[in-house]
Amino acid sequence: MAAVEARITGRVQGVAFRWHTQEEALRLGVSGWVRNEVDGSVLLHAEGDDVAVSDLVAWCHHGPPSARVSGVAVREAAPSGATSFEVTG
Repeated sequence: MAAVEARITGRVQGVAFRWHTQEEALRLGVSGWVRNEVDGSVLLHAEGDDVAVSDLVAWCHHGPPSARVSGVAVREAAPSGATSFEVTG
């Protein structure tokens, strides 16, 4: 079981990044949440199978076709016990 937080920077707001992230997380079986931040970044909390979480983070390096990701900063996080994947903020 892995749990991470990732801050994705670049042109990641206004391009449906959160919605596409939720779709990818659900496809991979990852729980957690994704939200826009006031600085223009997107913050992700993901937990689940190690490989699935790694695959979601790898996807975040490019995101949906309309996004232009310039960076993904990942750190380990405490599992929250999430059972779904939510789009917030």
